[in-house]
Amino acid sequence: MEISHNSFKTKISGLFQNSLFKNSSWGVISQMSQTVFLSLFFVILARMYPTAIFAKYIIANAIYQLVTAFSTMGLSQWFIREYMHTDDKPTMISKFIKMQIYFGLIFYAVNIVLAFTIYDDQFTRALIILMGVNVIFDNLINGIKSLNIANFEQKKTAIILTIESVLKFAAGCVLFIYPFSIITLSVVLIAIRFLTLNLFLVIGSSNLITLKTLWRCSVTYLDLKAMVIMNWAFVIIGGVSIINWRMSNIIISKVLTAFDVANYEISFKIFSIAQILPVVISTSVFPLLVKHYSKPDKTDFFAFYKKVHVYYLLFGWLAYTFIYSFSDKLIPIAFGSTYINNAVYTKQMFLTILCFPTALLQANVLIAMKMEKQDMLFNIIALIVNLSVCLFGVLYIKSLSVVNYSIFLSFLVFHISQDILLLGRKMVSLLSVIKFYVITAAFIGGYMLLSNVVNPYVLFTLTWAVTLAVTFMGNKLQYVKPAVLSKGVNG
Repeated sequence: MEISHNSFKTKISGLFQNSLFKNSSWGVISQMSQTVFLSLFFVILARMYPTAIFAKYIIANAIYQLVTAFSTMGLSQWFIREYMHTDDKPTMISKFIKMQIYFGLIFYAVNIVLAFTIYDDQFTRALIILMGVNVIFDNLINGIKSLNIANFEQKKTAIILTIESVLKFAAGCVLFIYPFSIITLSVVLIAIRFLTLNLFLVIGSSNLITLKTLWRCSVTYLDLKAMVIMNWAFVIIGGVSIINWRMSNIIISKVLTAFDVANYEISFKIFSIAQILPVVISTSVFPLLVKHYSKPDKTDFFAFYKKVHVYYLLFGWLAYTFIYSFSDKLIPIAFGSTYINNAVYTKQMFLTILCFPTALLQANVLIAMKMEKQDMLFNIIALIVNLSVCLFGVLYIKSLSVVNYSIFLSFLVFHISQDILLLGRKMVSLLSVIKFYVITAAFIGGYMLLSNVVNPYVLFTLTWAVTLAVTFMGNKLQYVKPAVLSKGVNG
């Protein structure tokens, strides 16, 4: 029953040699350091600028991110999947990057049109147009990041993005010494992003991208059209995921107040921190899913999916219980007394984290199985649910809570749709699907009830000590039982 020292040492050594661990660890470490600096930068802006100006910056940022989501045409996952199987990798890289440049220019024009179409305020328009310049840079960066993922070289991406986050934080710190306008700040951020692009071109591309190869690479209008038509499902998948979040900013800015815009962005920023771990790990999980699925025997594929699913599920529970217990204390400390009541909205938004990690995993599974059209359909259904509930709810109730609940409902519908499809493909059983929802509801409901009578520090610590112990012992028993049976037979 005892695990030998050599066995333990072998497992640890194997973990550090595992490609998923090596690539994900770089991503996680980088994202954590980036998160620290970018979160501090965001806190500085929230404290240094009046709510009305801060809200306009948030709106401009939301439009820019919304356009960026479509500007890549959702081709990152397509590129990663196809790159791993193509023989002529240099040509594919050059064409992909050149297309990203063209798409970036086209969608910057879209960004300008949106600025004049949606908002009448000249200051907001100026911010949107200015920040939209990043769309061009982001497309090139996104292309090189996808190349690094396909080559399992996330280390390069991690280092460069960490440098960028430090520079942004430094720019924010200057505000304490020499306050300047949000327009000036936007120009500084564009300069930092341009520097980041150059670092990616010089360091991050492994010399696989040069001006010479890009110039020689021929990409016509027909090529662009054919690529979009052939992979239009990826375009919608990539765009819808951002629309689900960023359209809420626009709706809030039109129907509610600037204070609601700021509160929503603060909650979303905290949620973004929580989703870092599953998103980063997914960049390594997805290529491995593709690799396992390419084998004739799908046993490893199913086993890998089920194993990762458990970890994603536990992370969702961990993130929600932490926010439920400590957000009332932490948010006012970070953002000041102006946003003292924000914790209520953050807890509402974090209901989504209960199904976000596993929904992300299942989306990657469907794409690895070349079922992106089904995933696209589920994304569209989720978007319709979110926007319809949000629009009608906000118009009648005029509360930020409606926006948060509509996002949660859309992700829940998205997750259930995936479950139904995976049931049909016999990747999951009906019992396992029911257990996912029942156990999650019981776990979170019980935690909420106990939080009324138990100290939050004690409750959080005991809950996760017991949960991790049960999970660990459950996994341990799976390996011990066969060993015991073997001894019994041999004895």
